[in-house]
Amino acid sequence: MKQEYNITVYSENHIGLLTRIAIVFTRRKINIDSLTVSESAISGVYKFTIVIQSTPDLIVKIVRQIEKQIDVMKAFYHTNEEIIYQEIALYKVSTDALYENNTIEKVVRNAGARILEITREYTVIEKTGHKEETQNLFEELNKFKVMQFIRSGRVALTRDPIERLSEFLKERDALLASLE
Repeated sequence: MKQEYNITVYSENHIGLLTRIAIVFTRRKINIDSLTVSESAISGVYKFTIVIQSTPDLIVKIVRQIEKQIDVMKAFYHTNEEIIYQEIALYKVSTDALYENNTIEKVVRNAGARILEITREYTVIEKTGHKEETQNLFEELNKFKVMQFIRSGRVALTRDPIERLSEFLKERDALLASLE
């Protein structure tokens, strides 16, 4: 049975790696639901957070295949229960709609969102949360005609108190030192 998995890939910043990782999914006809790439807590190491729908057997195969990429240091997979995650969404609505109807202000407050910018023409609202939360706010605001909407990819941290990449790198460095 398919469920949502979060794949974390650690690498150095090499040109073309994103394409090679995407090909792993393309070959298996798996859609990527969310993709975020940024620097990690370790200097020079980048973190890919990839969200897909998969079966338990297939996720293991995918992670192994990703790890075979030359520039990949290590890859892990987690269920949603094993991570803490958020997304960010921005909404642009007409400022006139905001002033004409105080419902928008109530919707924003009830959603725990905040107003980032107000101009004569538009107001930009920001909401962080899970996809369902940001989508619900979109649906509420769209009653007043959302002019623009964008949602980021998922950012996530593991609930595990041990940073598994750090442990992996220590073990790798120890092995390399013993071979010298």
